[in-house]
Amino acid sequence: MNSTRLILSMDTGIDDALALAYLSTFNDIDVLGVIGTYGNVSVGTAVRNTAYVLGLLGMGDVPVLRGSNGPSWADWFIPDAGCAQFHGTDGLGGFGPGTDERPAATCHDGCPAIEAGGLTVSVGGYTVDDPHANPAYPVDSVRGRETDDRLSPGVRFIIDQVRRYGHDVTVVATGPLTDVDAAFTAAPDIAPLLRLVMMGGTLTQEGNCWDLTAETNIIQDPEAADRVFHSGADITMVGLDVTHQCLIGTAATRSWREAATSRPACASDETSLPRPETLRFLADIADFSIAANLRADARLFSSGMPLHDPLAVAVALDQMLVSCIDLPMKVETESGDFHGTRGRTIGDPEGLIDPQAPRVHVALHVDAARFVGEFTARIGGMLG
Repeated sequence: MNSTRLILSMDTGIDDALALAYLSTFNDIDVLGVIGTYGNVSVGTAVRNTAYVLGLLGMGDVPVLRGSNGPSWADWFIPDAGCAQFHGTDGLGGFGPGTDERPAATCHDGCPAIEAGGLTVSVGGYTVDDPHANPAYPVDSVRGRETDDRLSPGVRFIIDQVRRYGHDVTVVATGPLTDVDAAFTAAPDIAPLLRLVMMGGTLTQEGNCWDLTAETNIIQDPEAADRVFHSGADITMVGLDVTHQCLIGTAATRSWREAATSRPACASDETSLPRPETLRFLADIADFSIAANLRADARLFSSGMPLHDPLAVAVALDQMLVSCIDLPMKVETESGDFHGTRGRTIGDPEGLIDPQAPRVHVALHVDAARFVGEFTARIGGMLG
């Protein structure tokens, strides 16, 4: 049985917002808190987006905590332009409350001017001098970490709640695993107590990064992900193997708009239900992502956008949606001969010689029709 208590770690973009909307349709789920972390956007924008979406959903009383500023291997983080392509520069397709990304002047050659002073800068998981680094906005300088986010409020929250509830709370990470890794580093005792459902990685499918091997959440912080895989926590990996099978298209968003139109605003004003404009907002951001995915790969996404993060939260509530194999897993942290490709999630050969090596529940099959149908209906029916 999965616990109905959840802690969410989110780099709140469009599919994160849709995951929150899905959760809001359940009456028996206790969201203890949502941690806004870096990834699709900066940590500040993630926190702002999270609070904004929760407010629209009538969940404004859920605590929102600040998570990690950037990956464990870097001193500074800049969002990638590829994430802006799929989520908008504000993370919510231009329909959100705005962004706190720091504006700066563009360099003469179109590249960001970095005065790193020996600091390591991550641009969406790539070092700033990597040819794949593609910043979402120009940056004029790098000044180092704003705070020591090893013990950010979000990391402390994970530690405190897992110590309190153990396996009776599930942590759902739909962004990089930096927050979870930081919690293990600060409090190793919680690893055997922690139940984690993570959206990230891929085992049997192509990746969605430049090398078509790594997956976006993992490439942000491969070192953290590898440590989490080896932590001994109870981990379910919901990767591209299953999320790419769960697509929604414009027929779904059209039905949401129709539901919003048929429900006068005054009808929901008198109840705790979300207002029609909330449902239109969800249709707007989903349509943005549907169009972006179609432009990116018309072959894979002709039927719509993949429900990456909504599927992860759904699995946290009902693991019967997926079937898994239990496999010792590792994340490649370097590229090259005898290393592999940085960010790749792959079986760990250590498991061949050590039967006690930690196993990860890797989701390989999904009841896509059941999940997509339920997701679409729940969102469409949220106005009552």
